[in-house]
Amino acid sequence: MSGVISGFTVIFIVVGLGFILGRTGSLGEHASTTLARLVFFVCTPALLIHSLATSDLSVVFSPTLAVASIAALSVAVVYVPIARYWLHRPIPETVIGALSASYVNSVNLGLPIAIFVLDDASFIAPLLLFQIVFYSPVALATLDITALDSSERRSVWRTVAVPLRNPILIGGVIGLAVSLIGWRPPGAILEPLDMLGQASVPLALLTFGLTLTGATVFAKGESPRRDVVLASGLKMTVMPIVAFAVARWGFGMTGDELFAQVVIAALPTAQNVLVYATRYRRGEVLARDSALVTTVLSVPVIAVIALLLA
Repeated sequence: MSGVISGFTVIFIVVGLGFILGRTGSLGEHASTTLARLVFFVCTPALLIHSLATSDLSVVFSPTLAVASIAALSVAVVYVPIARYWLHRPIPETVIGALSASYVNSVNLGLPIAIFVLDDASFIAPLLLFQIVFYSPVALATLDITALDSSERRSVWRTVAVPLRNPILIGGVIGLAVSLIGWRPPGAILEPLDMLGQASVPLALLTFGLTLTGATVFAKGESPRRDVVLASGLKMTVMPIVAFAVARWGFGMTGDELFAQVVIAALPTAQNVLVYATRYRRGEVLARDSALVTTVLSVPVIAVIALLLA
């Protein structure tokens, strides 16, 4: 429990600082957009390259990868038809909502919990691989095609090539390729990537805090309340249950290993979803409110999981 409290304290302090900066206007009127673009185009790609290039693939390609993948995709598959055919949401907002319901905060909260609660940071590596090499690129490719300005008629090749220029995808592919060939880049290359990558998490949290300035969760006429409730409910209930079922009966996990899989699934929505939403200017309030609601709810949810499975 001390690890859970420690991890959440880190998040709340940095988000609170972002909120204060937003309230005082210290970073200017367009700070949240500028920081979001910096995270999207520079810091997160650097984080992906460094993380994957220095990872042990035997740890990355483990049953945890399958559990995390199945849990996330199962929740997204449930969310998408409800959002499209019941709530009648456009594709970009549906994508952001699906990410809000299934994209785990694996770094700024996942790593502290993995270290202090699970006593093994390697549990996060497979989740990172799934989210940055597969999940993010697929979602961002969909957003590239459906959310960007289409006033200019694109050729078939340009439409296909747009997602391939996405910095998140490029960073993930480079990092994975370096790890696969077994090459260890020199320190002169790794150190600047590490420096930029370490800025990704705090900048994403600061961006989240900035967007909270003057904002009210579930604000009438602003927040898509049903979307937020749907995404948050799926994230904090269905995803941990699916992870438990897959880990327990699909892979025969028990004890600490089973506990770890369920805790990972119960982590809140990542602030990266808000960064993506801000980048494409679609579903920003949905991403912001879902991240805030799931962050608050994850404290009691993980506490209950710890009582039942730890």
